[in-house]
Amino acid sequence: MSPAETLLAALAVPIAGAGLIAAAHRVPNLREGITLATAVTLFALVASLLPQVAAGDRPAITLFEVMPGIALRLVVEPLGMLFAVIASGLWIVNSLYSIGYMRGNKEAHQTRFYVCFAGALAAAIGVAFAGNLFTLFLFYEALSLITYPLVTHHGTPEAMRAGRVYLGILIGTSIALFLVAIIWTWQLTGTMEFRPGGILGGDIPNATVGLLLALYVFGIGKAAVMPVHRWLPAAMVAPTPVSALLHAVAVVKAGVFSVLKIVVYVFGVDAIAGLTSVDWLPFMAGFTIIAASIVALRADNLKRRLAYSTVSQLSYVVLAAALLTPLSIIGAALHIATHALGKITLFFAAGAIYTAAHKTEVSQLDGIGWRMPWTMGAFAVGALSLIGVPPAAGFVSKWFIISGAIDAGHMTAVAVLVASTLLNAAYFLPIVYRAFFVAPPDDGHHAHGEAPLAMVVALVLTAAGTVALFFLIDWPLALARQLASG
Repeated sequence: MSPAETLLAALAVPIAGAGLIAAAHRVPNLREGITLATAVTLFALVASLLPQVAAGDRPAITLFEVMPGIALRLVVEPLGMLFAVIASGLWIVNSLYSIGYMRGNKEAHQTRFYVCFAGALAAAIGVAFAGNLFTLFLFYEALSLITYPLVTHHGTPEAMRAGRVYLGILIGTSIALFLVAIIWTWQLTGTMEFRPGGILGGDIPNATVGLLLALYVFGIGKAAVMPVHRWLPAAMVAPTPVSALLHAVAVVKAGVFSVLKIVVYVFGVDAIAGLTSVDWLPFMAGFTIIAASIVALRADNLKRRLAYSTVSQLSYVVLAAALLTPLSIIGAALHIATHALGKITLFFAAGAIYTAAHKTEVSQLDGIGWRMPWTMGAFAVGALSLIGVPPAAGFVSKWFIISGAIDAGHMTAVAVLVASTLLNAAYFLPIVYRAFFVAPPDDGHHAHGEAPLAMVVALVLTAAGTVALFFLIDWPLALARQLASG
């Protein structure tokens, strides 16, 4: 199979998988077997492209041309390669987890759930391999639409309300701001292609560059930069595997991935470095990091705390991109991967706690670590990674981001990162402390143990992956360095 055919297959496999899952709706074991087989096949296809991209090749295929100069085109560059490997790899583990969760909680509409999941991965792969702004926008919108039934899965008034917020903010920002930015870029440059070094050139007025950057950053609502972040905590009414998809595998990663890709390949890091019109972005990202951390610190609901933690952590990527140094660009790319592994572990643990113990609040978790040691041990690993403690992978990406801030001489960014790390510790460590060092309440409800085996295996795998990535950082680091070098 040629690289171009592999690229096309990577897009087609999850779409075909969704059809087969729907056809197998009467046979749950077959349906879930198809889900796992599709996820494994997709990962194998994506991973097969890694050696070529690492060697400097850029596999590409043009699917069709809409009009002269505007085509649906897929190109694999280093950042897209990293995002696609993480998304497809975590889909395998998330599928395993979903089987345990959906069965353990006797959820309705399980076939629709697995079909939409496969569709979301197809859209995420399209985002990862988008060769131009037109292709990126199409798959970005498709990702919003295909995940709506997942957010509203339970069909309750609360879920439908959350779905309206979810779709309203994501589609509203993308049409009113993101699409306008794309059309304006096309008018200014005559192209929508992503190019190393950027496409805007040096003859665009300073103020225009700043305004265009604002349209992209706030138009890409999936990046959840305040004030366009409210869709993310609202979506927490969804089943936990959906939360894991939103926060680790596809949606939010598509957001910060798009911001970073546009900074590097549309604006050009060297081209906009030193322009006063882009100086606002590190401060906006810094505000989001600190404000969301404070909300997380005050949240007793576990999923809400994790949701605002995600809002904060996403802006690490935006802040790093905005610092416009090679080290910070490397850190931004790495944080997409390290945050994915750490955060999916935390959401898996939250879902396991709900399934086995029916607890949703942090204040209810006293002593739960002794009854669910695998779950809470994995939670501790994920939490330490997001705080930035070695040997967890989160340490590496934070190291590069802070090094980039120092390199840029941006002491405000350094202060934000230090303060945020302390806040991370303040809202994660008390959960671990409660679980293992506070006696459980004497309420007679101590009989529960771990969640179903599939869920526990999945969360242990992602926790192990969080540590393994620390020692196997060379391959994502090589891709990140390619991205930073243009």
